[in-house]
Amino acid sequence: MAGEGLKRKPYEERDLQPHTLVVESRTTLKVRKCRLTVTAGIGAGAVLVSEKERLRIGKDFDNDLVLGDRTVSRRHAEIVFTEKGYLLTDLDSTNGTFLDGRRVERAFLAPNTVIQLGDTSVVSFSPVEEEIPIEADSEGFFAGMVGRSLKMRQIFGLLKKIAPMDVSVIIQGETGTGKELAARAIHDYSPRRDKPFVVLDCGAIPPSLIESELFGHEKGAFTGAVASRAGAFERANGGTIFLDELGELRLDLQPKLLRVLENRELRRVGGNQTIPIDVRVIAATNRDLAREVQEENFREDLFFRLSVIHVQLPPLRQRRDDIPHLIRHVLAQPEVVEKHGVKTVAPAAMGLLTAYGWPGNVRELVNVLSHVLTFSDGPEIDLPALPQRLQAGDLPPGPLPFNEHLAFKEAKELLLETFEREYLTTLLARCEGNLSRAARESGLHRKTIERLVKKYALDPHGAQAQP
Repeated sequence: MAGEGLKRKPYEERDLQPHTLVVESRTTLKVRKCRLTVTAGIGAGAVLVSEKERLRIGKDFDNDLVLGDRTVSRRHAEIVFTEKGYLLTDLDSTNGTFLDGRRVERAFLAPNTVIQLGDTSVVSFSPVEEEIPIEADSEGFFAGMVGRSLKMRQIFGLLKKIAPMDVSVIIQGETGTGKELAARAIHDYSPRRDKPFVVLDCGAIPPSLIESELFGHEKGAFTGAVASRAGAFERANGGTIFLDELGELRLDLQPKLLRVLENRELRRVGGNQTIPIDVRVIAATNRDLAREVQEENFREDLFFRLSVIHVQLPPLRQRRDDIPHLIRHVLAQPEVVEKHGVKTVAPAAMGLLTAYGWPGNVRELVNVLSHVLTFSDGPEIDLPALPQRLQAGDLPPGPLPFNEHLAFKEAKELLLETFEREYLTTLLARCEGNLSRAARESGLHRKTIERLVKKYALDPHGAQAQP
């Protein structure tokens, strides 16, 4: 499968939505589960309903469905949810797995399929789609995240619901919205909480080293590999791996990642040994991966495999009511009080901080407060202590200068976004909204122009950002 080309339909004809989709405005979570019912043999009547992507059946107690039949192997069979449906695989059992009286090695399961394992055990399979209500959390604080707005309290309620589900999650949001905090919250409230939480930033690692960072390498595998080293997946074994900036992962590495996720095993770079892994994957991106699939920058099968649940974090400008709470939370931290004393914010300064657009979101806000605390005297933070660019407002006549309160990579990304928006707005105005003409004059493909128009919510004819 990894070596096959991607067969694609036009974007509007294809359903790229994951089988469980959550958007910030919804109050229910649709979860696809499957029900296994033991209808004959030892343990008849037992029922397992699970949302897990992979279920194992066998005699050992570490299986999801444990059968006491002596003719059932220790690890007899497994059922995996794929983009084509539920796939039953016999795990080289001694006495075989049967559908309709025929022994099978691999087969897709239809609803109400009856599976026979060994001599006497019979299991009925049926898919179940369940709607789980998501109630807005009553608190304004969860796992290091602060937010009393309805949007954030819904996010907190959602994270609490999905944390115990051992399924993959994609967290989408702009730079600085708290994607890593959300991922860590899912891990900390899951059954894997006592196991490792490993973070790998796919966009910060040189392309030549990303495979080694993911899967590890053996001594001598490449120049500079002076010793064997475990990769992020091995280090996260039993726990959770957080793949930040997943959209930056090279296209040629995506099938290798997919194989690891599907087979739950890997080989280090330069190695021959197969290493089993048990890892929950949480990925984050600020890109529209469904659009990236359409533009053939991201594999559709990998997108489907990872986005079992999709969480969208809102930017700070869409929850301005949370800004005063965030500021008070930062100023009340014990280390801040110990170093700078008790600080308050003057009403005028608070008004300006609340009105600012915060392109770098919560991370930028925290960094600005750190800067302000360093250079402010007295117990109150007032207008003169704020950075000049905040006082200048959100809409200066020219492009925004770089944001020194962010890390280099993030400041660069924001500056690039500002350039793209300014360039495209001017281009569309000059071309009177004609996208084909804009593509010719800019040297860009029309699809790229369309993508940028959608990304920045521009009106091609008015060249104005939509509210």
